[in-house]
Amino acid sequence: MNKALRIYGEVLRLVRRLPADSRPYYAKYARENFVNYRELDDNDPAALHELFLRAYNHSVWVLNKYSVDQAAASKLKEICGGV
Repeated sequence: MNKALRIYGEVLRLVRRLPADSRPYYAKYARENFVNYRELDDNDPAALHELFLRAYNHSVWVLNKYSVDQAAASKLKEICGGV
């Protein structure tokens, strides 16, 4: 759970790098996704890794969409386990 909270926090930090008019949408989107998966079994490392990988990949996609340097997601990549 601690790792998921760190990833969520880092995703929200990345949202702050987006244009102001798109931040509320992506902040809400991130929250909804983390809430939807909070019941995921902590004892299934494969499922958690897949979820963390999706969080990283989607974050990079959004950063690229808004021409934000992908390197901004390096801390998220580190937290996710070096994806």
